[in-house]
Amino acid sequence: MHADDHTRRTFLAGLGTAVAGSLAGCQSGFDPLADTALDETAATQFRQGLLNRGYTDRSIPAAVEKRWSLPTNRGDHTAAKGSPVLAPTGDLLVADDTGRIRALSTDGEVRWATTFTDAGRGSHGTPAVANGTAYIGAYDGAVSAIDVETGRRRWRTELGDAIGASPTYYNGVLYVAVEHAAPSGSVAAVDAATGSVQWRDTRPTNHPHSTVALDREHGVLLFGSNDGRVYAWTFPGLERAWTYDTGDDVKAPVAVDDGVAVVPSWAETITAVDVTDGSMRWEFETGADAMCAPAVHDGTVYVGSHDDHLYALDRDTGEEQWRFETGGWLIGSVVATPDHVLVGSYDTHLYAVDRATGDLAWAVENRGHVSSAPLVTADAIYYTERAVDGDPDRPGMCYALTPA
Repeated sequence: MHADDHTRRTFLAGLGTAVAGSLAGCQSGFDPLADTALDETAATQFRQGLLNRGYTDRSIPAAVEKRWSLPTNRGDHTAAKGSPVLAPTGDLLVADDTGRIRALSTDGEVRWATTFTDAGRGSHGTPAVANGTAYIGAYDGAVSAIDVETGRRRWRTELGDAIGASPTYYNGVLYVAVEHAAPSGSVAAVDAATGSVQWRDTRPTNHPHSTVALDREHGVLLFGSNDGRVYAWTFPGLERAWTYDTGDDVKAPVAVDDGVAVVPSWAETITAVDVTDGSMRWEFETGADAMCAPAVHDGTVYVGSHDDHLYALDRDTGEEQWRFETGGWLIGSVVATPDHVLVGSYDTHLYAVDRATGDLAWAVENRGHVSSAPLVTADAIYYTERAVDGDPDRPGMCYALTPA
């Protein structure tokens, strides 16, 4: 582990290495839209942006082969694992369930590795990258800021008992869903420069795993929770707006598109909720629990289920357009590209499916359950899996696929 160090950047000069984060309620004077010296938007973050839509405009190859693989996840917890992101340095950043974050070259070489938590479940989140910093939460309930060039930690803020979600970055502030032991939960706004808590709402949410979505057009911040509800606040006012009860756990990120929040639920449903008032627009019944992060693009929702199927649904009506059957649960993250949909399965495969028809384009067999969001770059596709049967001696790998 790298020792904590002061950054070379002026906005963090002189900071300490830990910040208390035990505030409850709203900090007076906090303005989410105030001008800051920090980046307005993240260079990259989970689900391709503030709305969790999971779309990339990069096309994938007609056929692929494995270029390299690197041991990564070793835990037995079955939740979705963290996803690779591409940093401005050109390196991949991967946080894993051992509690470390690594910078990897596109050839699979480890540039640096930093252990930022000793929590038993490590981290299942994906870093948000801005200001030359990777922001990541962990199952110790803390958010850490890591220098992307050196791997040195800039600050660490304790927010609760566990963080399973990924941070959402906007205008110098991190919005984080936090789990508490009661069980309960909260959402916090954290200053990206200092790690100080600017605002918090501690309504009982029963362990929120769902990454925050921020819809600036409609002025709403929202996420899902294990109590089956979606919670929404106004933005930038951060006043409680509405809740919607799906009837069972909401563990996946909620995707937002054109005023519609797409909500997978353990109630065996995919529900479209109006972000302005929390009313239901439509509900689609799957054959089992749904905790797969949906992708939304061009009026279509792509989402998976524990019933082993990937579905394409009309965003406005919920009507099924096609379904694709795999050999296992789909609990990770769907990624839509211009012509295809990528999704990993518990049957150890990563699938590429034609967006228009639902036909298989190609599939790659791996060794563990594929439950991360694939990262598509100009040259490759990167993704991670969980350990084989949760055996630390048979770790899940990080893979690179290149054109065959």
